[in-house]
Amino acid sequence: MPGGSPSCRTSKGKAVDGKLWKASQVTLWLFLASSAHAVSGATIHVPDHIPDSYAQAATLVTIAPGRTLNLRCEGKGTQTVLLEAGSHADTTTWFKVQPLLASSVKVCSYDRAGFGFSNEGPLPRNLDAEVADLHALIQHASLKTPLVLVGHSRGSNIARLYAQRYPADISGMVLVDPPAQDVASVAPKWAREEDQMNEQRFAFIRECEAGAEKHQLASPPPALARCVAGSNPSASAKVNAAIVSYKYEPAFWRTLRSELEDNAVVYGQPVSPEETLGALPVVVLRASDTDADAPADIRKTLEAARDKTQAKILSTTTHGQHVMVDHASHDIQLDQPEVVTNAVTSLLKEATVSAH
Repeated sequence: MPGGSPSCRTSKGKAVDGKLWKASQVTLWLFLASSAHAVSGATIHVPDHIPDSYAQAATLVTIAPGRTLNLRCEGKGTQTVLLEAGSHADTTTWFKVQPLLASSVKVCSYDRAGFGFSNEGPLPRNLDAEVADLHALIQHASLKTPLVLVGHSRGSNIARLYAQRYPADISGMVLVDPPAQDVASVAPKWAREEDQMNEQRFAFIRECEAGAEKHQLASPPPALARCVAGSNPSASAKVNAAIVSYKYEPAFWRTLRSELEDNAVVYGQPVSPEETLGALPVVVLRASDTDADAPADIRKTLEAARDKTQAKILSTTTHGQHVMVDHASHDIQLDQPEVVTNAVTSLLKEATVSAH
């Protein structure tokens, strides 16, 4: 809700040993209930449409021979924020959040390998590959660490694994609506149906991939029309043309299939009992309406599975906070960008206080 005060409810995250945040730390979360304009200045405008600058690459960072990732940075400051998109998304998913943060810090988003303006990466595109790319990007782009890492959906899994492997690089994390893991343990029928849908999804992607290899998608036959159907209503014709152009390439479909296959593996498993983030400050934003379209008899079960997953994520740190974001779909960064911005701002303020 650009320009307004987002509605959210907060609950104090419990530590592994049962301790709660210190009072001085908890007060930082009061920023979450204020508008981003109050934090970052009343002149900041949340764009309604994706700027035309997204129709072209920003900075292409070489991370390996013959491989570049598209990095889009704005703002200046002593602190850096890095935004990690969800599955098969690119930098456009952050077009509302990035300018809000850029008023006070350096904030960067990027296209993962095979998406947007980034080169294809070696298969499979699993979490290991994506974390390795992210580490290479941070190093080769000379991004200042430790930084705050913000991950949406699958991006939250990438962020968590990165923080475990490279803890010195991260000063805090904001996880935007982490998806439920191990749904089969609470909703086995739903999980079986999802597996069946995945098989259909993968078959469709293979058809699109074959069409791309034959250079058919720019003028697709009726059977392949769905491969490039639709456009983003928040984007201009120029931006939509850029988005669809990379979907003409086989690299996009190979990457998409590999990432979605890995999603099935990642979300089919519970949060590992060995996962630990130590004392890393972590905010988990939970959307109120992620499962709004699910049948009424299954919605509560799916919400319980997501809550269970997010609670387990929070139990991996002694400095965790769970925030319910009202009037938001799974794409909180688009529906309530101020909430994401304020969570990041709070983490940055805490880091500044801790440094002194």
